[in-house]
Amino acid sequence: MQRLRWLDENHPNEPFPTVEEAMDEPNGLLAVGGDLSPSRLIQAYRSAVFPWYAEGQPILWWSPDPRGVFLRGDLHVSRSLRRRLRQAPYTVTLDTAFEAVVAGCASPRPDQEGTWITREMMAAYTELHHRDRAHSVEVWLEEELVGGLYGVALNGAFFGESMFSRMADASKLALAWLCPQLWRWGFHFLDCQMTNPHLERLGAREIPRTEYLRRLEAALRAEHRGSPWRLEPDLDPVAENQQPRGGR
Repeated sequence: MQRLRWLDENHPNEPFPTVEEAMDEPNGLLAVGGDLSPSRLIQAYRSAVFPWYAEGQPILWWSPDPRGVFLRGDLHVSRSLRRRLRQAPYTVTLDTAFEAVVAGCASPRPDQEGTWITREMMAAYTELHHRDRAHSVEVWLEEELVGGLYGVALNGAFFGESMFSRMADASKLALAWLCPQLWRWGFHFLDCQMTNPHLERLGAREIPRTEYLRRLEAALRAEHRGSPWRLEPDLDPVAENQQPRGGR
Protein backbone atom coordinates (compact mmCIF):
# COMPACT_ATOMS: atom_id res chain seq x y z
CA MET A 1 0.00 0.00 0.00
CA GLN A 2 1.31 3.45 -0.96
CA ARG A 3 1.69 5.87 1.97
CA LEU A 4 1.44 9.63 1.74
CA ARG A 5 4.12 11.93 3.11
CA TRP A 6 2.89 14.59 5.54
CA LEU A 7 4.67 17.90 5.07
CA ASP A 8 5.61 20.14 7.98
CA GLU A 9 3.96 23.56 7.73
CA ASN A 10 6.83 25.04 9.75
CA HIS A 11 9.45 24.00 7.19
CA PRO A 12 8.45 25.50 3.81
CA ASN A 13 11.75 24.50 2.20
CA GLU A 14 11.22 20.82 3.00
CA PRO A 15 11.69 18.85 -0.24
CA PHE A 16 8.74 17.07 -1.81
CA PRO A 17 8.80 13.31 -2.28
CA THR A 18 9.90 12.30 -5.77
CA VAL A 19 6.95 12.32 -8.16
CA GLU A 20 7.49 8.62 -8.85
CA GLU A 21 6.13 8.08 -5.32
CA ALA A 22 2.74 9.54 -6.27
CA MET A 23 -0.29 7.30 -5.89
CA ASP A 24 -1.89 5.55 -8.84
CA GLU A 25 -5.37 5.98 -7.35
CA PRO A 26 -6.28 8.75 -6.98
CA ASN A 27 -3.98 9.52 -9.86
CA GLY A 28 -1.02 11.62 -8.78
CA LEU A 29 -1.73 12.25 -5.10
CA LEU A 30 1.74 12.71 -3.63
CA ALA A 31 1.71 14.48 -0.25
CA VAL A 32 -0.51 16.12 2.35
CA GLY A 33 -0.15 19.17 4.58
CA GLY A 34 2.50 21.83 4.60
CA ASP A 35 1.60 25.40 3.70
CA LEU A 36 1.08 27.67 0.69
CA SER A 37 4.06 29.95 1.27
CA PRO A 38 5.73 31.36 -1.85
CA SER A 39 8.84 29.23 -1.33
CA ARG A 40 6.76 26.04 -0.98
CA LEU A 41 4.65 26.80 -4.05
CA ILE A 42 7.63 27.66 -6.24
CA GLN A 43 9.40 24.52 -5.13
CA ALA A 44 6.25 22.52 -5.91
CA TYR A 45 5.97 23.76 -9.49
CA ARG A 46 9.67 23.26 -10.06
CA SER A 47 9.15 19.66 -8.86
CA ALA A 48 6.16 18.97 -11.19
CA VAL A 49 3.76 19.22 -8.23
CA PHE A 50 0.72 21.43 -7.61
CA PRO A 51 -1.83 21.92 -4.78
CA TRP A 52 -5.51 21.01 -5.25
CA TYR A 53 -7.92 20.55 -2.40
CA ALA A 54 -11.31 21.67 -1.11
CA GLU A 55 -12.33 23.87 1.80
CA GLY A 56 -12.02 21.92 5.03
CA GLN A 57 -9.42 19.48 3.67
CA PRO A 58 -5.69 19.54 4.43
CA ILE A 59 -3.56 20.78 1.54
CA LEU A 60 -3.22 17.99 -1.04
CA TRP A 61 -0.28 17.92 -3.46
CA TRP A 62 -0.50 16.21 -6.87
CA SER A 63 1.66 15.07 -9.78
CA PRO A 64 -0.58 13.08 -12.14
CA ASP A 65 0.54 10.72 -14.87
CA PRO A 66 -0.18 11.49 -17.68
CA ARG A 67 -0.04 15.29 -17.57
CA GLY A 68 -2.19 17.67 -19.60
CA VAL A 69 -0.37 20.36 -21.60
CA PHE A 70 -0.64 22.71 -24.55
CA LEU A 71 2.44 22.84 -26.78
CA ARG A 72 3.06 25.27 -29.62
CA GLY A 73 0.34 24.83 -32.24
CA ASP A 74 -1.93 22.70 -30.05
CA LEU A 75 -4.66 25.27 -29.37
CA HIS A 76 -7.63 24.63 -31.65
CA VAL A 77 -9.36 27.86 -32.70
CA SER A 78 -12.79 26.95 -34.07
CA ARG A 79 -14.55 29.00 -36.72
CA SER A 80 -16.89 30.47 -34.12
CA LEU A 81 -13.95 31.44 -31.91
CA ARG A 82 -12.15 32.97 -34.89
CA ARG A 83 -15.22 35.12 -35.51
CA ARG A 84 -15.19 36.27 -31.90
CA LEU A 85 -11.47 37.05 -32.10
CA ARG A 86 -12.06 39.13 -35.24
CA GLN A 87 -15.37 40.79 -34.45
CA ALA A 88 -16.28 40.75 -30.73
CA PRO A 89 -16.23 44.16 -28.98
CA TYR A 90 -13.86 43.12 -26.23
CA THR A 91 -10.41 44.05 -24.95
CA VAL A 92 -7.80 41.59 -23.66
CA THR A 93 -5.11 42.62 -21.18
CA LEU A 94 -2.43 41.02 -19.03
CA ASP A 95 -1.72 41.67 -15.35
CA THR A 96 -4.19 44.52 -14.90
CA ALA A 97 -6.71 42.85 -12.53
CA PHE A 98 -5.09 39.74 -11.07
CA GLU A 99 -7.14 39.60 -7.87
CA ALA A 100 -10.39 40.16 -9.75
CA VAL A 101 -9.57 37.29 -12.10
CA VAL A 102 -8.81 34.94 -9.19
CA ALA A 103 -12.07 35.99 -7.55
CA GLY A 104 -13.92 35.32 -10.80
CA CYS A 105 -12.39 31.85 -11.00
CA ALA A 106 -13.40 31.20 -7.39
CA SER A 107 -17.03 32.26 -7.90
CA PRO A 108 -19.66 29.47 -7.76
CA ARG A 109 -20.58 27.93 -11.11
CA PRO A 110 -23.89 26.37 -12.13
CA ASP A 111 -22.36 22.92 -12.67
CA GLN A 112 -20.36 22.86 -9.41
CA GLU A 113 -21.34 22.64 -5.76
CA GLY A 114 -18.33 24.59 -4.52
CA THR A 115 -14.86 25.79 -5.42
CA TRP A 116 -11.37 24.49 -4.76
CA ILE A 117 -10.03 28.07 -4.79
CA THR A 118 -10.18 28.74 -1.07
CA ARG A 119 -9.45 32.08 0.60
CA GLU A 120 -6.05 30.66 1.52
CA MET A 121 -5.36 29.80 -2.13
CA MET A 122 -6.47 33.26 -3.29
CA ALA A 123 -4.10 34.93 -0.85
CA ALA A 124 -1.21 32.62 -1.76
CA TYR A 125 -1.41 33.21 -5.52
CA THR A 126 -1.90 36.94 -5.04
CA GLU A 127 1.37 36.93 -3.09
CA LEU A 128 3.02 35.02 -5.97
CA HIS A 129 1.70 37.71 -8.32
CA HIS A 130 3.31 40.40 -6.16
CA ARG A 131 6.54 38.40 -6.35
CA ASP A 132 6.55 38.24 -10.18
CA ARG A 133 5.59 34.56 -10.34
CA ALA A 134 1.85 34.60 -11.15
CA HIS A 135 0.03 36.35 -13.98
CA SER A 136 -3.48 36.94 -15.26
CA VAL A 137 -5.27 37.43 -18.55
CA GLU A 138 -8.35 39.66 -18.48
CA VAL A 139 -11.18 39.82 -21.02
CA TRP A 140 -13.20 43.03 -20.90
CA LEU A 141 -16.51 44.04 -22.47
CA GLU A 142 -16.25 47.81 -22.30
CA GLU A 143 -15.23 48.25 -18.62
CA GLU A 144 -16.72 44.98 -17.32
CA LEU A 145 -14.50 41.99 -16.61
CA VAL A 146 -16.25 39.11 -18.37
CA GLY A 147 -13.60 36.37 -18.31
CA GLY A 148 -10.00 35.46 -17.82
CA LEU A 149 -7.46 33.03 -16.47
CA TYR A 150 -4.47 33.00 -14.16
CA GLY A 151 -1.43 30.84 -13.58
CA VAL A 152 2.16 30.60 -12.42
CA ALA A 153 5.16 31.38 -14.63
CA LEU A 154 8.64 30.03 -13.93
CA ASN A 155 11.29 30.62 -16.57
CA GLY A 156 9.93 28.95 -19.74
CA ALA A 157 6.96 27.14 -18.16
CA PHE A 158 3.46 28.49 -17.60
CA PHE A 159 1.24 26.54 -15.20
CA GLY A 160 -2.42 27.36 -15.80
CA GLU A 161 -4.50 27.33 -12.63
CA SER A 162 -8.06 28.29 -13.49
CA MET A 163 -10.25 30.23 -15.93
CA PHE A 164 -13.74 31.69 -15.91
CA SER A 165 -16.35 33.14 -18.27
CA ARG A 166 -19.24 35.51 -17.77
CA MET A 167 -19.96 35.69 -21.49
CA ALA A 168 -19.79 33.04 -24.18
CA ASP A 169 -16.23 31.94 -24.99
CA ALA A 170 -14.57 34.56 -22.75
CA SER A 171 -12.14 32.07 -21.20
CA LYS A 172 -11.36 30.70 -24.67
CA LEU A 173 -10.56 34.23 -25.80
CA ALA A 174 -8.14 34.60 -22.89
CA LEU A 175 -6.41 31.35 -23.82
CA ALA A 176 -6.33 32.24 -27.53
CA TRP A 177 -4.44 35.45 -26.74
CA LEU A 178 -2.17 33.98 -24.09
CA CYS A 179 -0.86 30.98 -26.03
CA PRO A 180 0.72 32.83 -28.99
CA GLN A 181 2.17 35.43 -26.64
CA LEU A 182 3.80 32.68 -24.58
CA TRP A 183 5.27 31.08 -27.72
CA ARG A 184 6.65 34.44 -28.89
CA TRP A 185 8.37 34.85 -25.54
CA GLY A 186 9.96 31.42 -25.83
CA PHE A 187 7.83 29.49 -23.36
CA HIS A 188 8.05 25.73 -23.78
CA PHE A 189 4.53 24.72 -22.76
CA LEU A 190 1.35 25.71 -20.98
CA ASP A 191 0.59 23.15 -18.27
CA CYS A 192 -3.10 22.45 -17.72
CA GLN A 193 -2.34 19.73 -15.16
CA MET A 194 -5.20 17.33 -15.95
CA THR A 195 -7.28 17.31 -19.11
CA ASN A 196 -11.05 17.26 -19.38
CA PRO A 197 -13.40 17.19 -22.40
CA HIS A 198 -13.47 21.01 -22.59
CA LEU A 199 -9.66 21.30 -22.70
CA GLU A 200 -9.36 18.38 -25.11
CA ARG A 201 -11.73 20.11 -27.54
CA LEU A 202 -9.41 23.11 -27.34
CA GLY A 203 -6.44 20.92 -28.28
CA ALA A 204 -4.82 19.97 -24.97
CA ARG A 205 -2.82 16.76 -25.10
CA GLU A 206 -1.71 14.25 -22.48
CA ILE A 207 1.94 13.33 -22.18
CA PRO A 208 3.60 10.77 -19.87
CA ARG A 209 5.02 12.15 -16.64
CA THR A 210 8.52 11.15 -17.78
CA GLU A 211 8.16 13.37 -20.86
CA TYR A 212 6.69 16.17 -18.78
CA LEU A 213 9.66 16.05 -16.42
CA ARG A 214 12.05 16.28 -19.37
CA ARG A 215 10.19 19.26 -20.81
CA LEU A 216 9.99 20.93 -17.41
CA GLU A 217 13.72 20.55 -16.85
CA ALA A 218 14.41 22.23 -20.20
CA ALA A 219 11.87 25.00 -19.54
CA LEU A 220 13.41 25.84 -16.17
CA ARG A 221 16.72 26.54 -17.89
CA ALA A 222 15.12 29.37 -19.88
CA GLU A 223 15.32 33.01 -18.84
CA HIS A 224 12.57 34.20 -16.49
CA ARG A 225 10.35 36.97 -17.85
CA GLY A 226 9.73 39.86 -15.49
CA SER A 227 6.53 41.76 -14.69
CA PRO A 228 4.22 43.28 -15.57
CA TRP A 229 3.26 41.32 -18.65
CA ARG A 230 1.77 43.15 -21.63
CA LEU A 231 0.46 41.83 -24.95
CA GLU A 232 2.62 42.82 -27.90
CA PRO A 233 0.68 45.27 -30.11
CA ASP A 234 1.20 43.32 -33.35
CA LEU A 235 0.03 39.98 -31.89
CA ASP A 236 -2.55 38.29 -34.15
CA PRO A 237 -4.14 35.38 -32.24
CA VAL A 238 -5.93 33.98 -35.28
CA ALA A 239 -2.84 33.79 -37.49
CA GLU A 240 -0.42 32.76 -34.76
CA ASN A 241 -2.63 29.99 -33.40
CA GLN A 242 -2.52 28.37 -36.83
CA GLN A 243 1.17 27.50 -36.52
CA PRO A 244 1.97 23.80 -37.07
CA ARG A 245 1.25 21.49 -34.14
CA GLY A 246 4.35 20.25 -32.41
CA GLY A 247 6.70 21.25 -29.65
CA ARG A 248 10.26 21.20 -28.53
